[in-house]
Amino acid sequence: MREVISVHVGQAGVQIGNACWELYTVEHGLSPDGRLMPDSPSANDDGFSTFFSETGSGKHVPRSIYVDLEPNVVDEVRTGPYRSLFHPETLVTGKEDAANNYARGHYTVGKELVDSVLDRVRRLADNCSGLQGFFVFHSFGGGTGSGFGALLLERLSLDYGKKSKLEFSVYPSPKMSTSVVEPYNSVLTTHTTLEHSDCSFMVDNEAIYDICRNRLGIQSPSYTNLNRLIAQVVSSVTASLRFDGSLNVDLNEFQTNLVPFPRIHFPLASYAPIISAEKATHEQNSVSEMTFSCFDPGNQMVKCDPRQGKYMACCLLYRGDVVPKDANASVATIKTKRTIQFVDWCPTGFKLGICNEAPALVPGGDLAKVSRSLCMLSNTTAIANAWARLDHKFDLLYSKRAFVHWYVGEGMEEGEFSEAREDLAALEKDYEEVGVDSADGVEEEGEY
Repeated sequence: MREVISVHVGQAGVQIGNACWELYTVEHGLSPDGRLMPDSPSANDDGFSTFFSETGSGKHVPRSIYVDLEPNVVDEVRTGPYRSLFHPETLVTGKEDAANNYARGHYTVGKELVDSVLDRVRRLADNCSGLQGFFVFHSFGGGTGSGFGALLLERLSLDYGKKSKLEFSVYPSPKMSTSVVEPYNSVLTTHTTLEHSDCSFMVDNEAIYDICRNRLGIQSPSYTNLNRLIAQVVSSVTASLRFDGSLNVDLNEFQTNLVPFPRIHFPLASYAPIISAEKATHEQNSVSEMTFSCFDPGNQMVKCDPRQGKYMACCLLYRGDVVPKDANASVATIKTKRTIQFVDWCPTGFKLGICNEAPALVPGGDLAKVSRSLCMLSNTTAIANAWARLDHKFDLLYSKRAFVHWYVGEGMEEGEFSEAREDLAALEKDYEEVGVDSADGVEEEGEY
């Protein structure tokens, strides 16, 4: 029994959650109210115990919690097609919004809700026999996602210090933003959660919009289109806990392989094949083709150019009809490519996982039904560019002290801004040092 508890915070977290649970029910052959479908293949396996707990009457209840400081978004779940899937007590909402303000989510409005949320989390955790860890879904830009998300992660790391805490965070896009104060919220939440999260998978809306437009031919993608894509990545990460495979990867196992230093825990996710139903019939989708396309910037979930940086580690999670021989052969080919550069202190660099269960097709979804897929999580120094962009925007706003009074008015100290900014400057520096070749680093060693 290896259970995972999912915590969905704020609008982005809740909506990604909807897409994820929709996918899990399809993967495990459950109906929208949590009962096994008569022709479901998983009737005899206990794979769904990772995400679902079974009641005496044979109903499967998600091990998840939805939290938002305002009721609107969660109300859609309460009245939507999956309303009878979730335990009503795990849908927690407050009365007033965090209004895109980190300080409201973290200090004033969030403080009132956090204890009742932790109470529900504890109830879910007591229900597990071997809790693997937590998935926390939130956005960096909003108020609830950043402020309340950070508060929750702090408290979780106090109560469940040894369990892995993985974040799926919606990162502000370079050119699109839904709120003016995104840079503030993102820098503050990163500073607060840097110590409390073991691994953060970043996705940004712009990168996924581009995937939907260029790869899937969706002219004006909705959030549902974006979230279904993210759900495939989330599902791949835990596929080996739920289904058997020739190379199993445990949650702790890929963290061990992906996070070289505790602070550098922001892997880049990419997924292949991202292909629409009408194109699928024309493609082979071989293992090596899939592996190459994962290294292509067009398949990445964050806008940054890995060719500008170096890889520290790569975790390739294959699922479906894949044999280890093919996987190893395509990795060997990748190693000979000049464009994909690893840091010189990491000689092997690849972690493989193979799960036998092919990716599921969500009815009405955009992705084609394929026999195999690959989710790549790679720790690359290129993601430092994404941080640099964010810091630059933060500096522009903060140089004028714009919008700061809203945060101070909610009981936050102005010093926290500069403290958070320094912390992120240090993070950028960390990335820079990791990417330096050890030959260049010899002269510098005297300075420490």
